[in-house]
Amino acid sequence: MDEKYFPKKVEQKWQRAWAEHGTFNAEIDGSRPKFYQLEMLPYPSGNLHMGHVRNYTAGDVLAWHKRLKGFNVLHPIGWDSFGQPAEDAAVKRGVNPRTWTEENIAAMRGQLERLGFSYDWRRQMFAHTPEYYKFDQWFFLKMYERGLAYKRLTHVNWCEHDQATLSNEQASGGLCWRCGNPVTKKQLEQWFFKTTAYTEELLEGIKQIEANWPSSVLKRQSDWIGKSEGAFVDFARSTSDSHEKIRVFTTRIDTIYGANALIVAPEHPLVEEHLQSLSANVVDKIAKMRADNAKPKDLETEVEKDGIATGLTATNPFSGEELPVWVGNYVMMDYGTGAVMSVPAHDERDFEFANKFSLPICRVVESATPDNPLSDQAFTEYGILANSGEWSGKSSEDAIREMAAFAADKGFGESATTYRLRDWGVSRQRFWGSPIPIVYCDKCRTVAEKFENLPVRLPENAPISATGESPLAKVAEFVETTCPQCDGPARRETDTMDTFVDSSWYLFRYTDPTNSEMPFDPAAAAYWTPVDQYIGGDDHAVMHLIYVRFWSKMMRDLGLVSFDEPVTRLLTQGMVVGETFYDDSTGKKIYQMPDAVTVERDAKGKITSAKTAAGEPLKYAIERMSKSKGNGVDPDEMVEIYGADAARLFVMFAAPIENELVWNEAGIEGAVRFLQRVWRLVHKWQSLESGQLSAIDARPENSAARKLRQKTHQTIRRVGESLDTLQFNTPIAALMELCNSIYEIEIEGASEDEKSAVREAITSLILMLAPYTPHAAEEMHFALTGDESGILASGARFPEFDPAIATADEVEIPIQINGRLRSRLLVAPDIASAELESLALADKKAREYIDGKQIIKVVVVPKRLVNIVVKG
Repeated sequence: MDEKYFPKKVEQKWQRAWAEHGTFNAEIDGSRPKFYQLEMLPYPSGNLHMGHVRNYTAGDVLAWHKRLKGFNVLHPIGWDSFGQPAEDAAVKRGVNPRTWTEENIAAMRGQLERLGFSYDWRRQMFAHTPEYYKFDQWFFLKMYERGLAYKRLTHVNWCEHDQATLSNEQASGGLCWRCGNPVTKKQLEQWFFKTTAYTEELLEGIKQIEANWPSSVLKRQSDWIGKSEGAFVDFARSTSDSHEKIRVFTTRIDTIYGANALIVAPEHPLVEEHLQSLSANVVDKIAKMRADNAKPKDLETEVEKDGIATGLTATNPFSGEELPVWVGNYVMMDYGTGAVMSVPAHDERDFEFANKFSLPICRVVESATPDNPLSDQAFTEYGILANSGEWSGKSSEDAIREMAAFAADKGFGESATTYRLRDWGVSRQRFWGSPIPIVYCDKCRTVAEKFENLPVRLPENAPISATGESPLAKVAEFVETTCPQCDGPARRETDTMDTFVDSSWYLFRYTDPTNSEMPFDPAAAAYWTPVDQYIGGDDHAVMHLIYVRFWSKMMRDLGLVSFDEPVTRLLTQGMVVGETFYDDSTGKKIYQMPDAVTVERDAKGKITSAKTAAGEPLKYAIERMSKSKGNGVDPDEMVEIYGADAARLFVMFAAPIENELVWNEAGIEGAVRFLQRVWRLVHKWQSLESGQLSAIDARPENSAARKLRQKTHQTIRRVGESLDTLQFNTPIAALMELCNSIYEIEIEGASEDEKSAVREAITSLILMLAPYTPHAAEEMHFALTGDESGILASGARFPEFDPAIATADEVEIPIQINGRLRSRLLVAPDIASAELESLALADKKAREYIDGKQIIKVVVVPKRLVNIVVKG
């Protein structure tokens, strides 16, 4: 091997070798355990960012680790290549969406290859190709046959900026998930997938995966599904000539005697029916709330309560009391019945509303704990009923059951369960997506395309403009077709499918990517799936990660898979962020490029001040990476300067994978230095290639050899356990420590025991480093073994841990000089303090710091440390 480490030379060599030998190609092999490693597939925007690098490096580390452990690993990659940015490019740049997309894919594939990721490129899939979207359409027709795909007129979430519909998940918080602009409502005929057919399964399925998915993701899914158990109660309208009722849903019927009003959503049918008779100020207020409600609410964010009394009333069926009917902005028409009873004494939202509008508050549930005093907040716990007629004195639990039964018996209510989850609106007024395989015929009405006619192909291009109408509607040769049922003239559906359809089943396509008859062979899926480890951002918690679970259950019912949950273990990595510098004195952030900023830092590297070149003070922050903010980092540039292995090593070492990673170029420089240090070590000791590790004495007499063997096996255990529990940074720290331990033995004059221990340690170090820095590890392994086929092809395996060697029959005692670590001793656990002191004072490294100085005192802490205090 070369004396110096040249990353580009080494990386190019081994990338060629892997490609030529098909090192990472995966085939079904029943003799080995399988492991399916997958990262969320990228959108081909044209360039990777460091967040991609972190995500894909974590997956690659696990794929390598499992291969070294003897697993048959499937590690594929593909492209979520339908989507709006391609249409934006068509409008702005005058390029064909297909051309733009495929040029970006080529560029990004090159970036991935230069980073050395161990993908089986033969299985690469592209969502925009007919070979793939044919089966989007196949699934659509299968769902249509079963009533899981249907069309209806509905108010949809509408992004005026993108001229596109959005699902509820994509409009969470009232902003478009893609462009960030405000979302409104629009009435359109739309296709839906009936996700609600699996509502309870989606909720119950959480129990199957809760041990191996982040709790934050599962909580968001549970909240989004929003199961509530309670009762429907009908409040009769208080008019002599009306039999209308207002049905409310409540989870706390035991508090009904404390109701002070009914609050209905601005879109409630009662409001619409009486709108003409309401006063002008009420109508205006309702119109404003409807406009605000057109911006979808984020279920995780509370809105400021607002409302207005309508002048209408209704009767409480339990107490007979007349209650005012209000319109409130915190009541959602698409949840429950769009009407609730306001019980401010026992509900925090109602309490806030009542205080704001000075509504009466009547407490009807008392604490079952005598020492729990009345407070000025809502009492939301269960307790004992009071001021509640015949149910006074009963527990909340008993009252809920009995009052719901009473309401059912009297005909004004019933027990009920409601959910927040709604069906998935999949229609999009877009060109660059999967065509919906439906035909409209004047004679036969709505007709499904025949399976044998799939795929319904996209035309090569379409006139794309921001009109809100699907571009496909303007392509006559696409629209005009023949009815599959009567062969008469017909028109194709011109909406395309939500691109989340493509990513809902791609993980199964990887198992059989060239199948032209089926989405995949169930036998191939049975071997490879479910996915053992999935990695991606938690921003997909209530979109992709719910849709993929829904799709899996639907496929189970089609007989394609036999399990319920598609992903066994999920890891959500933190974002890569960087320092930004800006001036916001105008009310808007004006970002400055870092090279034009003078920065002062404290001893720990934290920024203490930042100024422009002219000396003007700037604010500073840590923000998500973006070129426009001046903190974007080009992975290609990092690979060119430092090498792929150093970039991979840094993004794994800088922070725990679930945390944010603050980019610091000094950190990647540190990674380079460590690789150079390992490289020099191997170059120095490469003459030790001969000999079998099995011949090494488990307990060599030489204490240095014994100490190194112990450190090697402790490191093997630490690295293996850490990676099995998805801790990516701690193994690197352990490998650095092992490298330091190897350096403690000098090659000149080393005994045979020491040489054997070093050979074992270096070989283990290289194999454990391979998942992180595969190129350098391959070259160093070649230097030691002479095997040109590579680590995996040669059959090399992760070092075998020996607990007997790792167990300490000696303890390591740090030697400190004036409190600073200077050396270590390996001694018997029961060594006398006096002997320990003598050994410390005689230690060769310690002598370098104490010779010629006055020893003030020696502090010995048995089995812990020796601290020598010196002066001079």
